[in-house]
Amino acid sequence: MIIDMHSHILNGVDDGPKTPEESMVLLEQAVKEGITDIIATSHAYHPQFHTTFDEINKQVNDLNRECGKRGMPINIFTGQEIRVSDQTAQLLLAGEALGLANSKYVLIELPSQGIPAFTTHIIQQILNQNKIPIIAHPERNRSIVEKPSRLAKLVQNGALAQVTAGSLCGHFGKTIQRTAVQLLDANLVHVYGSDVHNDTTRPFLFDKGLDYLDKLKKHEYVDILLENNARILTNKEMILLEPEEIGKAKWWKVF
Repeated sequence: MIIDMHSHILNGVDDGPKTPEESMVLLEQAVKEGITDIIATSHAYHPQFHTTFDEINKQVNDLNRECGKRGMPINIFTGQEIRVSDQTAQLLLAGEALGLANSKYVLIELPSQGIPAFTTHIIQQILNQNKIPIIAHPERNRSIVEKPSRLAKLVQNGALAQVTAGSLCGHFGKTIQRTAVQLLDANLVHVYGSDVHNDTTRPFLFDKGLDYLDKLKKHEYVDILLENNARILTNKEMILLEPEEIGKAKWWKVF
């Protein structure tokens, strides 16, 4: 079972595919990459995009039905990539924002240029709801690129983080690639997603990102990232690397 926990595969709702046909092309590519399960995380509460529950549920159901008709071995689950705001915790509490695949895990997105001052407070509020925030692609946040310890503060306060396949294989440039590896080595990322948007400028690159980690002889990271992805679907606690064992293969489990 190989899970992609961050994707933009729903059509006409954000900066992902434009048509149902384009959505199916992406799902066909996912199958070729060996992905068996994918969480559709369309943008929500973003300055430019907001995808409603009804639209998410409708499209996920339609795509699962079409994949079944075509005999494609992949399952699609609901989710959102929620742009963080001072209202994020209230939206989750009110049921107006979606977690990942009906689990306690919530994918939140920081603005690309910085980290809002209220972010740590929002993390605590989400944790108080027995939900766990996962920060999307921190390696592409300018403030974190400049000072990776800024992510460490968020993780120390209870957040998890997701690294993007394209970042690891260099699709976004050498600086972001280097930051992604640094964050991984520092035990500051915990799950792995494609953040796919289309089949040209923002493709899956799921295998390429993992291959790059193998090339760096970081095989243990591949195992732990994929296992943690699977634990989202089963709503289990993540496997985490002990801080004092950074860069080594000794892990501890939280049950």
